[in-house]
Amino acid sequence: MSPAIALAFLPLVVTLLVRYRHHFRLLVRTVLLRSFRDCLSGLRIEERAFSYVLTHALPGDPAHILSTLDHWSSCCEYLSHMGPVKGQILMRLVEEKAPACVLELGTYCGYSTLLIARALPPGSRLLTVERDSRTAAVAEKVIRLAGFDEQMVELIAGSSEEVIPRLRAQHQLNRADLVLLAHRPRYYLRDLQLLEAHALLPHNATVLADHVLFPGAPRFLQYAKSCGRYRCRLHHTSLPDFPAIKDGIAQLTYTGPG
Repeated sequence: MSPAIALAFLPLVVTLLVRYRHHFRLLVRTVLLRSFRDCLSGLRIEERAFSYVLTHALPGDPAHILSTLDHWSSCCEYLSHMGPVKGQILMRLVEEKAPACVLELGTYCGYSTLLIARALPPGSRLLTVERDSRTAAVAEKVIRLAGFDEQMVELIAGSSEEVIPRLRAQHQLNRADLVLLAHRPRYYLRDLQLLEAHALLPHNATVLADHVLFPGAPRFLQYAKSCGRYRCRLHHTSLPDFPAIKDGIAQLTYTGPG
């Protein structure tokens, strides 16, 4: 490419960098720096975060563990977790609905798992599913460090597509009063339809879906709004530490098969 052509594109490149500077910062923190540190340490970010939690958080205190993870994400390495703003929405809805059984798809580091477990009424149960076995091992340690036993919080390692059909037979889950979708948005629609097909959603069940605006789950939202089975509401938020990048949590109320 000649220098003249390169100079012609320079204003466009500068404009894009300015307009999407927050997205560029996010890319640097979540891909470039993370990959570099993974190679340097031989550990994943979740494992490095857990090491920090072990030395800075109070065992048996879920609130302190959550704030420690928030501090790590803000000051050390961006964790791509739910964060305190979305976390308040999640805890408020769990307290309001008081579900007897909760299903979480996408445990990740266990952050949202702790939020749900803290807000559950006595005697309730939480099943959380994580596809990646190495990430699941970290989340298991975080959950137990917070003081939640297997009777209250059961972690299942495996893909949601394989786990959902086995929930009733292998994990004695007959109904999920509240579901949190927090894994990969492109799987939200598939897994929602699996939950419907296996009759795991009772009437008035609540389905919460994170990251429906960024990176986005348009097919999931379109289905929820048009299929006639759900009442829909969107809680507008942003990414933790990136307030300029808008996101949202979808809240669906299951009204029946229609």
